[in-house]
Amino acid sequence: MSDRYAVIGHPVAHSRSPAIHEAFAAATGQSLQYERLLAPLDGFVETVSAFAAAGGRGANVTVPFKEAAAAWATTLTPRAQSAGAVNTLIRQADGWLGDNTDGVGLCRDLVDNAGWSLVGQRVLLLGAGGAARGVMAPLFEAGIQSLTLANRTLSRAQQLVDQAGFHALTAVDLAALRAPCDTPFDLIINATSASLQGDVPLLHPTVWHAQTGLYDMMYGHRTAFLDWGAAQGIAHRRDGLGMLVEQAAESFWCWRGVRPDTKPVLAQLRASLSSS
Repeated sequence: MSDRYAVIGHPVAHSRSPAIHEAFAAATGQSLQYERLLAPLDGFVETVSAFAAAGGRGANVTVPFKEAAAAWATTLTPRAQSAGAVNTLIRQADGWLGDNTDGVGLCRDLVDNAGWSLVGQRVLLLGAGGAARGVMAPLFEAGIQSLTLANRTLSRAQQLVDQAGFHALTAVDLAALRAPCDTPFDLIINATSASLQGDVPLLHPTVWHAQTGLYDMMYGHRTAFLDWGAAQGIAHRRDGLGMLVEQAAESFWCWRGVRPDTKPVLAQLRASLSSS
């Protein structure tokens, strides 16, 4: 019988994780089955516990349960501890290990797929939720110069900065970026889901320069955030589809000990989105 894996979320019907992991399994000769599990908003623990009792070997966790998964896991990896959130659960002999592969997925997409350097870059990260928490440490590990966290509620961003304790990490009120900026950022990352509702930030043109990269963690053929960037004349723009595939590949490696080639899967997904 094939090992059983799943993605747990609410909602979860839209998840592309089953297709991604099935493609990884086929390419690497691994035998597994991967499914979607819809958990009630107040029923994550019951859902993941039932999955574990039924012999599940590993799971991905998506919104809004990443913090709940961190609390449920037996132990956490250092990157999950730093993020305060778990997107990958790995069954071990003595319980469940919680990991967070979002940050490494983002950095690999930026560097390996997009060809953008992170070394010495000044980064602006929009949002102070779980998505932001998961990528801060990996961005610093990749060699960025500084990270500014911008959020509509400054106190939430400042709390995250204080908890993280990284040098060269600061918090600002998102509204403050409507005013002229002394030094532009080299990379602006949207870690919110606001662009899915057509909501885009009001940033002063001095916040970026001619070579600034714009990255939306949301993915799709087009997002409101990237459309906004195009209207501002920002040439270097990328959605989060590659991050999705790369974080999945890291999860697959954690589970199976095999690192799949992500480029064919990413190309297939990109072609599917472009034709839809």
